[in-house]
Amino acid sequence: MKFQKKAMLLLLLTSMLYTAPAYAATTPQTPVTAVYLDDQQLQLGAQPLLVNDTVLVPMRKLFEAQGAKITWNNDTKTVKATKGDLVLTYRIGDQAANKNGQSLSVTVPGQIAGGYTMMPLRFVSEALGSTVKWDTTTRAVRIYSALDYDTTILYGVNLRSLPDSSAQSTVQQMLSAGDKVHVVREVDALWLEVRTQDNKSGYISAKPKYSNYTSTALVERQGSELLAYGEKYLGTPYEFGAATDQTSTFDCSSFVGHVFKDVLAIDLPRVSYNQAKEGKEVGINELRKGDLLFFSARGLDIGHVAIYAGNNQILHTYSKELGVHYEALSDKWKKRLVTARRLF
Repeated sequence: MKFQKKAMLLLLLTSMLYTAPAYAATTPQTPVTAVYLDDQQLQLGAQPLLVNDTVLVPMRKLFEAQGAKITWNNDTKTVKATKGDLVLTYRIGDQAANKNGQSLSVTVPGQIAGGYTMMPLRFVSEALGSTVKWDTTTRAVRIYSALDYDTTILYGVNLRSLPDSSAQSTVQQMLSAGDKVHVVREVDALWLEVRTQDNKSGYISAKPKYSNYTSTALVERQGSELLAYGEKYLGTPYEFGAATDQTSTFDCSSFVGHVFKDVLAIDLPRVSYNQAKEGKEVGINELRKGDLLFFSARGLDIGHVAIYAGNNQILHTYSKELGVHYEALSDKWKKRLVTARRLF
């Protein structure tokens, strides 16, 4: 009898030791903490599921956040998503989907759970042209939508962590001439937030020498930035032939050259006659802030230059009494106008 009790106890202990690993294997995987699309957290409405290392999330938010329109057939449990020329059709539970007539394998099928139609995040996102990355440290999923990298770097420029050139703004990498970036937004007149083709985000100079990016809003900001900087020198004395390595005096072309170089990194020739060969010509009815106006003066075809300030005003210098100043683009100036040039 004692032998039988010992044998049963030994069998029970053996059984417990044998089943322990099986219990550990069925422990739920650590949940996904968050899902981001282009660095903006998505509010999904339901906790993502992690099934066999595949993340499943609510269908509608996943598709619509990436620009796809969906229709749902409740009878067949089939979703149809369209984005431009792309058409993706999938029936919940199937291990294949159809993209523009091509069959695509689905490793972990979609499912309906807790009232939500859950779809595999990576499969859907990549089918829509996006890139998916898994952050092992934070257990977050990051989706980077398909972007147009249509801005070309023209001159080597630093990709920075902050939109300034201070010591706190670290250089992440140097972008070379010919590199392509996507402009996320215009921070201000002087900085752009961009994403590189290898999915690095940061900030580059918006000055026109560094890229071919431009917009109506940006040139308006840059024109205002030029004028705000030029206003710092209001009243600075006029001196014909003023040296360019100082700012205590200016003549018309040294003033313009100084402002354009310091604000937008645009290097101009020293004298107005040669400055008038830069950029492209615009009509007097097309003028915008920051355009340069060239006038006849001192018996020369072109002997004076001014910055157009908007509202029929110009910023320039030619008078020892007035120094750098604003004045109206009056008829006397219009009669002497030779050409207007746009540099940005």
